[in-house]
Amino acid sequence: MKKSEKKTLTTGFGMPVDNDLNSVTAGAKGPVLIQDAHLTEKLAHFDRERIPERVVHAKGAGAYGYFEVSGDVSRYTRAKFLSEKGKKTDVFVRFSTVGGERGSADSERDPRGFAVKFYTEEGNFDMVGNNTPVFFIRDPLKFPDFIHTQKRNPATNLKDADMFWDFLSLTPESIHQVTILFSDRGTPRSYRNMNGYTSHTYMWYNQKGEHFWIKLHFKTEQGIQNFSGEEAERMRGSDPDCSTRDLHDAIARGEFPSWRVEVQVMTPQQAETYRFDPFDVTKVWPHADFPPIPFGRMVLNRNPENYFAEVEQAAFSPANFVPGIAASPDKMLQGRLFSYHDTHRHRLGANYHLLPINASKAAVNTYQRDGAMRPDGNGGGGPNYWPNSFGGAEPDPALSPPAIDVSGQAMRHAYVLGDVDFVQAGDLFRRVMTEQDREHLVSNIVGHLGGAQKRIQLRQCAIFYKADPEYGERVAKGLKLDASEVKKLAALSQGDRVKATS
Repeated sequence: MKKSEKKTLTTGFGMPVDNDLNSVTAGAKGPVLIQDAHLTEKLAHFDRERIPERVVHAKGAGAYGYFEVSGDVSRYTRAKFLSEKGKKTDVFVRFSTVGGERGSADSERDPRGFAVKFYTEEGNFDMVGNNTPVFFIRDPLKFPDFIHTQKRNPATNLKDADMFWDFLSLTPESIHQVTILFSDRGTPRSYRNMNGYTSHTYMWYNQKGEHFWIKLHFKTEQGIQNFSGEEAERMRGSDPDCSTRDLHDAIARGEFPSWRVEVQVMTPQQAETYRFDPFDVTKVWPHADFPPIPFGRMVLNRNPENYFAEVEQAAFSPANFVPGIAASPDKMLQGRLFSYHDTHRHRLGANYHLLPINASKAAVNTYQRDGAMRPDGNGGGGPNYWPNSFGGAEPDPALSPPAIDVSGQAMRHAYVLGDVDFVQAGDLFRRVMTEQDREHLVSNIVGHLGGAQKRIQLRQCAIFYKADPEYGERVAKGLKLDASEVKKLAALSQGDRVKATS
């Protein structure tokens, strides 16, 4: 902390405080008098210092920086902050673990959150992604259940391998993300040494009203570095805040981390016939089909001054768009468009968007009024309804995203599991991973899955086998399971597998 000129301590309302060491009492030995307004204010505020913890992404670190356009993407999007080479936009980035509590270790095996707030001239655009290009599930109705299984057993309050693997083994669409999570990519060495992805598909649209489906990639310029399972385990004991410390100290030293930003672009016509569902967040778009186009660079160059005010109160939502960027039909994304704003209102209050870290640098004109903790002028004496004839802000139809066709019966449509759901996980195991990667993957899975019941182990191994027979056999061998039993189970349908192992 820097020394500054002498200041007088005050209450929250500016009244000077004469003594901050002794309460007002009736006599030297007390009791304490309730008339001590400084004491009651101090205790009352202390009682409320902890806001609710994030249900997911509870522990994180953040930093400020900028995004600079390096390539022309104006043919794809009308977003002004992407309109010309060399244009810079201020950003705030929050990295996090996903499943752990605020006191958990940075080196836990877990996906990492990668959220970027762009303070553009048209309002805030939030890119709320992860360090993996896919996710475990593709329907938001499953999300609360999935997160429950990654937390603590409601009876024992302990992490539970049965809960963890029971859900995943009954949700085969998770195989791609599970394979990434239990590779060394599941334990990044630092936030600086990992990539970030939108994971979801989004829409970009241009001035002509043409639209495109896109995915964003933030590629670390520090190089990918991961802990092995053993290294991550040691780090949990020696420095549980290793990633938080690394990010802060690197920026303080002037070693500003940076990422190359790329975009994959798919036309609506290509989406109609593509071999994978382009809106399924459990799938990637192979780079051979849609080569990433570099178009920008992000640099982080300033640490927060106050963790609570800036990092803990930072609130990101994938529903924060600017003209030129919009949502896609991705079911998981559609659920997040509601859920993120809703959880922030619960955690920070109805006016959380007015907190300095979340506030737009562009003009904000809404008809929302009142609510707790309204720090601005609350709209003054202007109208609080639309339409009005008193000069209130008007909608601009010209900024509307392009229309897309939507059709079909309104019902709960089951996503039919097929062999295509195992293709990308199998390709990752066979073609992308080195033999050392595969050894670490199998070892990490065996160490964790070994804590689950045998019937759950068999069911999960059958899913590994469906992705690649060698994958399933090696995990089964590590768990001392009968490989022939795993092979037989893999040949059954999902419903039959559940019956056979229940």
